[in-house]
Amino acid sequence: MEKTKRDSFGSRWGFILACIGSAVGMGNIWLFPMRVSSGGGGAFILLYLLFVVLIGSTGVIGEMSFGRLSKSGPVDAFGYAAKSRGKEKLGQTLGLIPTLGSLALAIGYTVVMGWIFKYTVGTFTGSTLAPTDVDGFMGNFGTMASQYGNNLWQILAVAVTLAILIFGIGSGIEKANKVMMPLFFALFVGLAVYISTREGAIEGYKYIFTIDPKALLDPKTYIYALGQAFFSLSVAGNGTLIYGSYLSDKEDVPGSARNVAFFDTVAAMLAALVIIPAMATAGAELSAGGPMLMFVFLPNLFKTMPGGSVIAIIFFVAVFFAGLTSLINLYEAPIATVQEKLKLKRIPAAAIVCGTGLGISLLIQHIVSDWMDVISIYICPLGAGLAGIMFFWVLGKKVVTEEVNKGRSKALGGWFYPLAKYVFCPVCIIVLIAGALLGGIG
Repeated sequence: MEKTKRDSFGSRWGFILACIGSAVGMGNIWLFPMRVSSGGGGAFILLYLLFVVLIGSTGVIGEMSFGRLSKSGPVDAFGYAAKSRGKEKLGQTLGLIPTLGSLALAIGYTVVMGWIFKYTVGTFTGSTLAPTDVDGFMGNFGTMASQYGNNLWQILAVAVTLAILIFGIGSGIEKANKVMMPLFFALFVGLAVYISTREGAIEGYKYIFTIDPKALLDPKTYIYALGQAFFSLSVAGNGTLIYGSYLSDKEDVPGSARNVAFFDTVAAMLAALVIIPAMATAGAELSAGGPMLMFVFLPNLFKTMPGGSVIAIIFFVAVFFAGLTSLINLYEAPIATVQEKLKLKRIPAAAIVCGTGLGISLLIQHIVSDWMDVISIYICPLGAGLAGIMFFWVLGKKVVTEEVNKGRSKALGGWFYPLAKYVFCPVCIIVLIAGALLGGIG
């Protein structure tokens, strides 16, 4: 494959922050605390951390390295791998699965970002905390999440995303993440410190860190912890792969993957340390999760807290940053594919993809939960599994070890390849099957 000059990240930490931004999203903020609550607290966290180590040290490294090797998005990357077996066209066809999966996730995320944008602005104007009780918050959310209920804010969310994407990797995505990710962590650390001073917060901490032995005997705890780690790290054969394609051969991919896994886990733990103790202070149901947590129960809780309007501003601004960085990443894989296959420049490619995403997102506002379930249950693990097979099985040990060790002063140990090939790839299949059986684990 001819490797033409492409846009790239300007610094190693710019790349790492972009990958962290792609991984830190709603899975960390509204799903992880719920999984901790319903999965036995410390028992779930213990298993989650073990799975993060497994996936971070295999799947994340693999997708970054695969992207760097092929210098392309999923379609041409899969074609590059399959070409070695004389099946380039088949590989490119299979590469459409994670590419379309990324676009489909971006479409669903666009709806959610419209909600977040509206609530973030509403914390400054007062409209977000205006309802007087849970029923009022529920009614506001129901109206917003209805068909065509939030058109303006979805359009604005895509406009902001497009404005960043058209500047490319170094001038757009990298610079945006260098600002938004440090601010996200600073804001959530501040919230965690504040919540720790509230009466009753200690009960939330006990819930988080107490290991329930019964949970360790429940197979669902393992499945949900695996699914959470899998999706939280953004391993789906698209986003991490496409960001890796912009890396130079001088970058230490395993080192970058380690940092991404670490900070993504920190983000998830910060969310749990803010949300679960906050709900404990109000005697709320700790197992609540999903959109209702963020758009109904937490705003209702903020309203009752001293300085609640300021807390709401900090929270939703931080969530907006997390959501926007993820949305940027999700749109990038299909944009890169349009550029590669249609030979378009950056601006028209970004406009076509974002315009398509916006148009469909406006039509699915009332069914976005079902939309996201289908994509996360089937398309994401399938894309990750295909990427793993293409890189670790089709390209083979010699190519993989050479690519992974580029830019490193010391080669990875002999454990890496067999662990990735014989453990990570089957894990993708397990996630796919378990997700289908349980109705979603991401």
